[in-house]
Amino acid sequence: HLHRARPEPTLVVCPASLLGNWQREIEKFAPGTPVRRFHGAGRSLDGLEEGGFVLTTYGTMRAAAARLAGQSWGLVVADEAQHVKNPHSATAKALRTIPSPARVALTGTPVENNLSELWALLDWTTPGLLGPLTTFRARHARPVEHQQEEDGGNEAAVARLAALVRPFLLRRKKSDPGIAPELPPKTETDHPVSLTREQVSLYQAAVDEAMAVIEGSEGMERRGMIMKLLASLKQICNHPAQFLKEYGLKEYGLKEGAVAGAAAPRLAHRSGKLALLDELLDTILAEDGSVLVFTQYVTMARILERHLASRGVPSQLLHGGTPVPRREELVDRFQSGEVPVFLLSLKAAGTGLNLTRAGHVIHYDRWWNPAVEEQATDRAYRIGQTQPVQVHRIIAEGTVEDRIAELLEAKRALADAVLGSGEAALTELTDRELADLVSLRRPA
Repeated sequence: HLHRARPEPTLVVCPASLLGNWQREIEKFAPGTPVRRFHGAGRSLDGLEEGGFVLTTYGTMRAAAARLAGQSWGLVVADEAQHVKNPHSATAKALRTIPSPARVALTGTPVENNLSELWALLDWTTPGLLGPLTTFRARHARPVEHQQEEDGGNEAAVARLAALVRPFLLRRKKSDPGIAPELPPKTETDHPVSLTREQVSLYQAAVDEAMAVIEGSEGMERRGMIMKLLASLKQICNHPAQFLKEYGLKEYGLKEGAVAGAAAPRLAHRSGKLALLDELLDTILAEDGSVLVFTQYVTMARILERHLASRGVPSQLLHGGTPVPRREELVDRFQSGEVPVFLLSLKAAGTGLNLTRAGHVIHYDRWWNPAVEEQATDRAYRIGQTQPVQVHRIIAEGTVEDRIAELLEAKRALADAVLGSGEAALTELTDRELADLVSLRRPA
């Protein structure tokens, strides 16, 4: 932005939780540069100063696309650009209507599920480079993805695609020489935990009931049943209260964030994961540490919030429904050391935030895509971090989580190609393969 020195402002489109971060970074690295937020009820583009920044969210951009398209921009930046990885989405279509002589897409996960997502980003930044999507799928994506599944990769197809896109990608990894030599080490640990008796009985019943129906179904109905089964098993592994929907705040007359009273469901001693989380937090807090706890379920995060409050452990929760000013306040409170335990929903807080106060990151449940998990871990393990970071992944032994952990390791080995189709691929398993994946195995 500064190097181009154009009179037109730069438009930055980002998730709501990152507006404050962008403003602070601009004030730090480009002091004196005008910054305006185009967000909320009183938003306006009137009287924009030359050479400044306008910050907006994907939701506001979608709603006010015509207004933004009528303004002259020197540069448009899409931060966490995986938000527009589906070219047919309303958000992606709205972004394409905003003209600009230069476009930059920023993302740590250019491909989360398949190569069509890479096409969508590059077709916005560099229109026409990869041709129409159908041509790209036939010439590049299918040979790479299909061959990778078969025998570890079609080297010629990978090389051809890499040569085409490399001039338009500025990619760096923390492990690259000279990128972040000051970063301390990161240690990753898988913590296997046993299911409680209640969890075993719920898990077995869910598998038996679902498989009996799945074996007699087909097509979309079958796929839907498999996804429902996988979700149920993950929730049982997390905590019976989540699966049994005992977390409802209204039923117990509790407001969000309220401490559980006698009427609320008992949470302790019912989940192997929760017991291990308590152990990890006791150790971390005894050493005056700070920790991020990620879960993909807001309901599970609320259960954890209630449980920690009942134990007297200070914590705070950020999820998709948290208003923008409140998000910034939560980040500041954590970074200042006011609250040592930060509960985060993976979708809302897995990208963009700087939370370098944390020396520990706990994944309470697994998101079945290593790229997404690593993005979440990088909230703590990022430039500006001065302490070693310990990553803890809690895995229910003998369950579908165990088997998925093995699949993730295989996927991580292919991280440079970042291919695969995530959770959806599991819906295509045969009955026998599915039964093997979800059956409960007793630890040796």
